[in-house]
Amino acid sequence: MTSPAADSRQTFLRGLVVATLVGVFLATTGAFGSANAPYLQRLAYWVLVMILGGLWGHMSSRVVTRFIDVDDRPWVTVAVMTAVITGPLSVIVWAATGLFFAQKLYPLAALPQLFGPVLVVTLAVTTVNVFLGRAQPVQTHAAAPSPTSSPAPVRFLDRLPFKLRGATLHAVQAEDHYLRLHTDRGSDLILMRLSDAVEELEGLEGARTHRSWWVARSAVRGVDRGDGRATLTLEGGLSVPVSRRYARALREADWW
Repeated sequence: MTSPAADSRQTFLRGLVVATLVGVFLATTGAFGSANAPYLQRLAYWVLVMILGGLWGHMSSRVVTRFIDVDDRPWVTVAVMTAVITGPLSVIVWAATGLFFAQKLYPLAALPQLFGPVLVVTLAVTTVNVFLGRAQPVQTHAAAPSPTSSPAPVRFLDRLPFKLRGATLHAVQAEDHYLRLHTDRGSDLILMRLSDAVEELEGLEGARTHRSWWVARSAVRGVDRGDGRATLTLEGGLSVPVSRRYARALREADWW
């Protein structure tokens, strides 16, 4: 289990690696009419362009994924990301192409000609990054009973607000930079990221069911399946979504 900072770094580095490898491939194949340039020149060009595109793509993804659930709609995410990235990246490619191969900016009239190739490459790289990032759900587990020692305390329970101390935790829901804690005594907010919370929830039997939810297994009272989706009903009537990418693993773990 990793922290949000580690998750972000892993995503960022994965994107840069993919971008660099694609840049090497495009340089080696002399893609889009670059074959006449010396290899080192086109290698520097393609790797630079792809890394700049990767940086812009990473920033764009942080915005897009706030509004689209990549777990349930990966192809919609790919389409929107491609649309958001392609326009500005075309301008970057236009500027870089002129400076690398003509030592000056190309006329603006050349910009539309670059849109098609940029769209194709952006679509391919975005698809790879989106589907590489679809990991399996993180599950937490209760400590195995031991006759000689008591189980280690669950660190996250120390974070419960005073009014919820001693309550039974049913679920943790991410709301922007906050977490809403759902318990048998009500709910409250704390400032924390879900990935950090899941690390501290080790010791309780549960799992992430969605990018925004962790659920205690003992709180599940039923499951509703329809339209290709699953929704868990928890004690107290709370409904929790299950992302498609998590559903199979949870089903195999006998959550329903």
